[in-house]
Amino acid sequence: FDFCQAEGKKRPSENLGQVLFGERIEPSPYRFTFNKKETCKSVCTKTYDTTKPEDKQKLDFLKKSMLLNYQHHWIVDNMPVTWCYDVEDGQRFCNPGFPIGCYITEDGRPKDACVINSEFHEKDTFYIFNHVDIKIYYHIVENEALGARLVAAKLEPKSYKHTHPDDPDCSGVPMDISNKASGEVKIAYTYSVTFHEEKSIRWASRWDYILESMPHTHIQWFSIMNSLVIVLFLSGMVAMIMLRTLHKDIARYNQIDSTEDAQEEFGWKLVHGDIFRPPRKGMLLSVFLGSGTQILIMTFVTLFFACLGFLSPANRGALMTCAVVLWVLLGTPAGYVAARFYKSFGGEKWKTNVLLTSFLCPGIVFADFFIMNLILWGEGSSAAIPFGTLVAILALWFCISVPLTFIGAYFGFKKNAIEHPVRTNQIPRQIPEQSFYTKPLPGIIMGGILPFGCIFIQLFFILNSIWSHQMYYMFGFLFLVFIILVITCSEATILLCYFHLCAEDYHWQWRSFLTSGFTAVYFLIYAIHYFFSKLQITGTASTILYFGYTMIMVLIFFLFTG
Repeated sequence: FDFCQAEGKKRPSENLGQVLFGERIEPSPYRFTFNKKETCKSVCTKTYDTTKPEDKQKLDFLKKSMLLNYQHHWIVDNMPVTWCYDVEDGQRFCNPGFPIGCYITEDGRPKDACVINSEFHEKDTFYIFNHVDIKIYYHIVENEALGARLVAAKLEPKSYKHTHPDDPDCSGVPMDISNKASGEVKIAYTYSVTFHEEKSIRWASRWDYILESMPHTHIQWFSIMNSLVIVLFLSGMVAMIMLRTLHKDIARYNQIDSTEDAQEEFGWKLVHGDIFRPPRKGMLLSVFLGSGTQILIMTFVTLFFACLGFLSPANRGALMTCAVVLWVLLGTPAGYVAARFYKSFGGEKWKTNVLLTSFLCPGIVFADFFIMNLILWGEGSSAAIPFGTLVAILALWFCISVPLTFIGAYFGFKKNAIEHPVRTNQIPRQIPEQSFYTKPLPGIIMGGILPFGCIFIQLFFILNSIWSHQMYYMFGFLFLVFIILVITCSEATILLCYFHLCAEDYHWQWRSFLTSGFTAVYFLIYAIHYFFSKLQITGTASTILYFGYTMIMVLIFFLFTG
């Protein structure tokens, strides 16, 4: 964007999470000193001559961004500068950004922010917000060393056509750029600052006014209740089936005397000689289980820290940093779990197993991420990750994660394989004709619905916070939903597993992984729906980026639920 630039200032240093999410903080040309009032101070003037192609291109880019309602995000003392305005039912909404400008359509309808001022009425015209009134609220610290702390920063975007850009007076008609305008367009950027003492806001609770006007939490309670009902229903079913049938079966076993030894077996007892037959593609399954364990523990610990308030929105990028570091350090459980399962499946190629555990899933994620980054580089975006950071991520992966995976696998292979309570028969049994709902595919598709039902309302808020730059701070809710999701996935899988064992189908390993893993497919469908219904994304690069990042999330979610 061709806005005013700050001369010769270094950009602030950033942590890993911010760099990965492409949150670049730039120094600003707006200068102010504490308690010094500024009125209508000029920052810079930009002149566009529409006869020159490069100037016309810059102006068109500015118009396009106003049409798509692009936002400025400003930070003062780590607080977002908010634009507060009244919405219906007498509530104030505080937006942590403010628009670049707005557009009045050809039939005179104001779009987006143009409704705030009745002077914006020219048809087919853009109005750029080239002046801001910044109000800074501070709180004088008592009983400590004298000083003041900033508790809020708010602004009002205004639009003025300054007649004398060198000596602006901030009054008069708004700065309009007609869509068909030709010749020279001059935009002067100005600002005013006022300071107000605010005794009522404590420094520790200065984020509250932004969070209070975020999407409300009563929907959340509704969704939690909804999920809890699903969980209770499932737990009831699991408990009932387990208690009734198993109790009956075991009682029947114990009654059989030596005389009636020849009595027929039935249901799931018929497959006891085949139940521990190693699954097809046992290598892949063990690798998935290892990576899934790694992601499960990572998610649990990250959310636990977030609940304790270590990773609040005030800590920019902390969530992502925490997740990446934990993921790197959790190579050991991944290697261990993969090795234990692979050994119990009777696998011999332990080197291949360790290498796949440390490279397959992380490799897919990294490759996807790298391709997205190439697209961002090609577009010249500030969200592209510098080469140094890529090298740092690779170093974390190869120098910390991989050796830890090897250590885990070493201990996993050293232990004896998991002992099975029954011997496996030499000759595999015939599997009888299955009814429709015990066939693999319908069972897997049904299994994903219940866990997805638990999370989909939370999913909406999370996608909003990723793609629509809304703050996400409801980690308590998220932790609860996470626990509910883990329980639901387990119980739905146990139920379906029991049903198809009763139908004498003993291929349960992959099915139990895929039954709850299928939730990820519903997540993908939901993400596609969200893309078409909520986001106005135009352009191939943006679309590829959206789906590229979504695929990473889907893969991680698949491993985690499975």
